[in-house]
Amino acid sequence: MHTLTVDELVDQDNHAWEEVKNILKGGRNPYRILSAESESAPGDTLYRLQVSTKSYLGTVAYETGGIIFDHGWITLLGAGGSGIYGSLTSWNGLQEPASVPALGGMLIVAYDAAGGFFGLDTGKFGRSGHIYYFAPDALEWESTELAYSGFLSWLAEGDLGLFYQTFRWNGWQKDMEQLQPGEIFAYYPPLWTQEGGGETSQKSPIAVTEAWQAVVDKE
Repeated sequence: MHTLTVDELVDQDNHAWEEVKNILKGGRNPYRILSAESESAPGDTLYRLQVSTKSYLGTVAYETGGIIFDHGWITLLGAGGSGIYGSLTSWNGLQEPASVPALGGMLIVAYDAAGGFFGLDTGKFGRSGHIYYFAPDALEWESTELAYSGFLSWLAEGDLGLFYQTFRWNGWQKDMEQLQPGEIFAYYPPLWTQEGGGETSQKSPIAVTEAWQAVVDKE
């Protein structure tokens, strides 16, 4: 199979970035676009992923270090940069050294402050092309039935408060300020227990890599 060059993957005529920016601007959820940490990172990320900037995934990889949504609650991975832990390549075993152990058949694209992970199915569930969510209250992957483009629209426009209703607590926005890049909240009791929940559990910052290791160990 022919490996495409960065020039072939950057589609000047049909670049999706303007479309993505309009979706973000038109959405209800606050967001922050982070710059890539080096000039070479976006092209390198695109090359390793082998996706075109015609796609939303490709354009996020090429144009951003990542995008932070809803006061930092969700981190959408891009080419990597300051203020974000890792990148689309380092989270998915596409570069050395990898930030985390990669998961076969899945491209991790985002994570949240509750220890949930979003992955694009590339074979684990039959190459559906859908985004799956590793739910920290169920400890299993659940299909969102959204392609990456629909997922990005949901991050911008969706009712995140409803989706995370049982994970959040009164004053969570303020508590997000405690987290450093690459940190999430550990819940005690955990969300998967009957007693666990946004209002009932104690929360303390841990590295997102710890939560991810638990997902990988479960496989």
